[in-house]
Amino acid sequence: MDSTSATHDVTNQPPPLAPYDASEDTALLEGLRREGAGWAEEDVRRLGRLAGSAEAQEWAELANRHEPVLRTHDRYGHRVDEVEFHPSWHHLMRVAVTEGQAGAPWADDRPGAHVARTAGGLAWGHTDAGHGCPTSMTYAAVPALRHQPELAKVYEPLLTAREYDPVLRVPTEKRGLLAGMGMTEKQGGSDVRTNSTTATPTAEPGVYTLRGHKWFTSAPMCDVFLVLAQAPEGLSCFLVPRVLPDGSRNTFRIQRLKDKLGNRSNASSEPEFDGTVAWLVGPEGRGVKTIIDMVNCTRLDCVMMSATLMRKTLVEAGHHARHRSAFGARLADQPLMRNVLADLALESEAATTLTLRLAGAADRAVRGDEGEQAFRRIATAVGKYWVTKRGPAFTAEALECLGGNGYVEESGMPRHYREAPLLSIWEGSGNVNALDVLRALVKEPGTADALFAELALAQGADARLDAAVARLRGLLASASESGARRLVEQMALTLQASLLVRHAPAPVADAFCATRLGGDWGHAFGTLPDTAGLGAILGRALPEEG
Repeated sequence: MDSTSATHDVTNQPPPLAPYDASEDTALLEGLRREGAGWAEEDVRRLGRLAGSAEAQEWAELANRHEPVLRTHDRYGHRVDEVEFHPSWHHLMRVAVTEGQAGAPWADDRPGAHVARTAGGLAWGHTDAGHGCPTSMTYAAVPALRHQPELAKVYEPLLTAREYDPVLRVPTEKRGLLAGMGMTEKQGGSDVRTNSTTATPTAEPGVYTLRGHKWFTSAPMCDVFLVLAQAPEGLSCFLVPRVLPDGSRNTFRIQRLKDKLGNRSNASSEPEFDGTVAWLVGPEGRGVKTIIDMVNCTRLDCVMMSATLMRKTLVEAGHHARHRSAFGARLADQPLMRNVLADLALESEAATTLTLRLAGAADRAVRGDEGEQAFRRIATAVGKYWVTKRGPAFTAEALECLGGNGYVEESGMPRHYREAPLLSIWEGSGNVNALDVLRALVKEPGTADALFAELALAQGADARLDAAVARLRGLLASASESGARRLVEQMALTLQASLLVRHAPAPVADAFCATRLGGDWGHAFGTLPDTAGLGAILGRALPEEG
């Protein structure tokens, strides 16, 4: 060997993770079967293998490296308001839509269809989180649109189609549609009742013109949008197409794309409406009530994507630790690193298990199960608050497992770290979700009964869990606005523990209850007690690579 190249020998570096199977997750597959969608297992496994392929991982990297570009005008000066994407974005979108990650479950009568979609998202999300935004909004738009049956009759078959058709043209002339939403404005954010965008009725029944400026409208390349605006009778919901039935462009002036911390493959915009044609969805003055089903769906997707980021970064950390040596031993064999990875594995399994339980509740709720409707109402807000809150700390710890290698952009870990805070902010920040839980408890008292009925299924199985349920009842009796986060945190941990006690192996359930409920834990990941079964936890979460 040439002596000049000796310093460039590469040793003690892990091989690339890809190709790998993103669906190789025992908690994911067990939850898929348990929640009634075992029939979709082969599809989820196939999607997981594609997600972990070198090709799909490269699509994700390229879609984030080559960010969307806004074109407000064409070369002749005509206003076009289009966003250009790298081909990799379109590859990701095409797979997601074809595989049912958008509106497809609403056209699938099989019990478990919504669970299958969520499980697919837990696997496919190992690629890129950004393109999950338009697919999530498309999924969520369908139940809201059903408040206006005549519009649903026209648009629902296209929103539920498994066809990705990115060209802007008359919606009814396309093979499939994507939906976005424009709710927030700069003066109010989550306080949408302060919206100032106005909706003026036209001579045609149900048709209005909008005027105003939206502050954070993601995926502006979608075909139709659900938008909130002030009609004569109050805040109302409207359907806004980018292209009108006569083929002309609706007024949808994109002022700029947001320069975001993460989620950079996805375009988020500030559109201006000025004489924009819109169709009323639901009654005038009932805009928030009309979109509430949409919010429940997108909040579930926030939980799903947070759980996905946890799993993705845990897999990356485990792979690195298996192939990296320090101080004479593999990192994966060193006791303290094993503690860190096992602690992360507990958090990841709890998040995945809760996600699939929420998906099961959503699936049964849309089929008329009133008990599941009540459980879904409160548990989705609880899960949205807690799982998304855990995401940033989790991804930071997983990144640290790679050391300096994880701090480098090429590892992909910084992208996941930047993505994590979004899920806590989108569809209501932590405070908004905590207050929503309080609102549900007051206005819909059956939700508390549904939560405790779920917890009762594990009664007597673990003394620490029983004590936690008793503490939760005490907190509930003295619930206050300033203590809302504490209450919701206790709800989340108790619910996760009850699911693990019922469905996970004893070492997993015992370690979770000992730490998250029993207090035998520190303030950072990697502080499991010496009595925790680290080998059993890691063997379940990170099986040996083939």
